[in-house]
Amino acid sequence: MKFLIDNNLSPKLAGSISAFGFECLHVKDIDKQNATDQEIFEFAFENNFIIITADTDFGYLLSRWNRNLPSVILFRFFSYNPTTQLSAIKVIIDNHSGELINGSLILIEPEKIRIRTLPLHK
Repeated sequence: MKFLIDNNLSPKLAGSISAFGFECLHVKDIDKQNATDQEIFEFAFENNFIIITADTDFGYLLSRWNRNLPSVILFRFFSYNPTTQLSAIKVIIDNHSGELINGSLILIEPEKIRIRTLPLHK
C-alpha cells in the first residue's frame, strides 16, 4: 500500500508511516502543496496512492466518482496531533487493509470508524 498525505496534515505523519514499511509521501514531497483537491485526487488515482486527509472535500469528490479507487482515509473532528493520528492509521492498516486495497472511504472520528465501499453511489 502507498499513502499520500494531504496538505492539511503534518509531513511528520508521512515519515512515521514510512517507518512502518509503507511508501508514504506528503503532497509537499511531490510539489503539490498548492494543487487543487481534484489534482491531488487524480494523482492518487493514477499512481495507486491512498489519500489521508482531514479535508471533507475528498468525500464530495468520491461521491461524484464512479470508480473504486483511490481509497481515502478522512479524519473528521479528530485530533491534530500526528502521534494520535498515526495510532488511528495503524489500527486502520492492521484491521482494514482489504477495504483500503479494494476501495473505501474510511472516516475516522473521535468515537468511531465508519467504512463505505467505493464507489459511493452504487
